Amino acid sequence: MQDNAKFAPTTKYIIRARYDVEGVVEKPDVIGAIFGQTEGLFGPDLDLRELQKSGRLGRIGIRLESKNDRTTGEITIPSSLDKTSTAIIAAAVESVDRIGPCNAKITLEPMQDERDEKRQVIMGKAKQILQGWMVESTPSTDEVIREVSDSVRPSDVLKFGPEELPAGPEVGSSGSIIIVEGRADVINLLRCGIKNAIGMEGTKVPQTIISLCKNKEVTAFLDGDRGGDLILKELMQVAELDYITRAPPGKEVEDLTPKEVMRCLREKVQAGKKVEAPQQPVGPPQPQFIMEAVNELKETLEAITFDANGTPKNRMPVSELAERLRESEGVNAVVFDGIITQRMLDIAEEKKIAIIVGDRISNVAKKPANLKILTFAEAR
Repeated sequence: MQDNAKFAPTTKYIIRARYDVEGVVEKPDVIGAIFGQTEGLFGPDLDLRELQKSGRLGRIGIRLESKNDRTTGEITIPSSLDKTSTAIIAAAVESVDRIGPCNAKITLEPMQDERDEKRQVIMGKAKQILQGWMVESTPSTDEVIREVSDSVRPSDVLKFGPEELPAGPEVGSSGSIIIVEGRADVINLLRCGIKNAIGMEGTKVPQTIISLCKNKEVTAFLDGDRGGDLILKELMQVAELDYITRAPPGKEVEDLTPKEVMRCLREKVQAGKKVEAPQQPVGPPQPQFIMEAVNELKETLEAITFDANGTPKNRMPVSELAERLRESEGVNAVVFDGIITQRMLDIAEEKKIAIIVGDRISNVAKKPANLKILTFAEAR
């Protein structure tokens, strides 16, 4: 049986993989395993469901054949993402090791670039055009090419002041600047076309930034965590700020999408109002087992479930968490090194889980009233 993938007009690459399952499964089992075991690994920007909704990934095609208590077939996923993102998706698909109730092995095939044929036609035509230009002796062709190329080259991060702080190319010339925490934040703002950002590179405010604040309109754009709180307090004491804005709770400026960056800058407030950062209330100290689990799981991509007494029940990869939670009973708390998604909250509410703790939280539409939700930063 064959299910042809729907290729969008903008398809750049085709992810193809062979799979071998030790048992009999159906197409929905294969698709469910791919979605279930890759969800939450790399955040909402690389979530398969979100990418399909936005048209950047096409429908997953499945070819399947069952024989002698074994199922084999091919997975096909059209992508309009860039090479790096497509490679990450392909690697995530290959990491799936169970389909339905059975062990499985997925093996990637060489990546196919759908644009190769079109590229060859264009290159042939370009050669004809270039030969025509050479015959006509078009003047200053090299200078024109160089000027056009320079105009679209991404701006580099500069070193600014005696402390060699990371900065955009317009920090010195612009009448306003945006103070961020570090180099990665400056790079992310450059991707958004913002060239007047400068990074502090630490909690101590450099003298260069103090001096800039005296002569320019200054916006402090800080992470939405406790570290951002501390840096804001330090800035307010030694520098003259005009405006303040913060990343959403639990997020860092370097991870924001261009849309989120622009929204945060639009919602900046006057520094004199001393508006608190948009953090969730910290509340009382967290149970000891929660804090210990957070420290143990950081950067492991694993999860631990606990009963009502705080006793560990199971430890598992984050890719298996959603499926295992649906089958579990008596789970009171979940701590995992991943992103808290709406799907995870829905499962927690259904299983009457009291506490869920993740590394970060995505933009969720509904938060269950009886569920305590914490990020790693808030749980420590």
